[in-house]
Amino acid sequence: MLLEIKDIHVHYGKIAALKGVSVEVDEGEVVTLIGANGAGKTTTLKTISGLRPLTRGQILFDGKDISKVPGHKRVLMGIGQSPEGRGIFPGMTVVENLLMGAYARRDEVEKDLKEVYDLFPRLAERKDQAGGTMSGGEQQMLAIGRALMTKPKVLLLDEPSMGLAPKLIQQIFEIITEINRRGTTVLLVEQNAQQALQVAHRAYVLETGAVVKSAEASALLNDPQVRAAYLGGGAEAAAGSGD
Repeated sequence: MLLEIKDIHVHYGKIAALKGVSVEVDEGEVVTLIGANGAGKTTTLKTISGLRPLTRGQILFDGKDISKVPGHKRVLMGIGQSPEGRGIFPGMTVVENLLMGAYARRDEVEKDLKEVYDLFPRLAERKDQAGGTMSGGEQQMLAIGRALMTKPKVLLLDEPSMGLAPKLIQQIFEIITEINRRGTTVLLVEQNAQQALQVAHRAYVLETGAVVKSAEASALLNDPQVRAAYLGGGAEAAAGSGD
């Protein structure tokens, strides 16, 4: 198993954000976490990438316990993240933003840069443009591209469709499928449950900091409870926010 999250508990002060979450992501999979705002999806990703400390529990990556490994070392081990809200450097050009993703690498980055441009031709066209002057969709592409420049074994994607027009959402999900097809494992947090379940192999449903259901993504797409709670309409999905 590439990534194992075992019974993790996380607190914000005295408030329990995660109450014993366990998730497994095997090499080559797309796994998605779905749930309402405040369910603990973003907190789970932040804990995996080392941005939030564990109260208790364990995170294993490639068979190693990384529960106490600093975040920057987790990047070097192969955990890349495209954060909620994109977090690009607005004053830097597209190519400078992408190279920031590779700042800790000591090997050649040209091949990976070419691959990012191949996935996102728009970024190649705008490589000398300041990131802050680009559209929301282009900034999302840039955030994903920057995460790919870390050469991740697993890519953590947090709300990649947030605030995007439907046509762009479709494009982003097609690119996620292609990233996975090219060999990168993906753990996806997404408010747009319908789209997420269509691209994922397996899924976990989170409610108030706990996993309440897990199954093949196709099974959850047809689950009456999941359909009623998360697949009811586009308005909630489009309005998504983190937790």
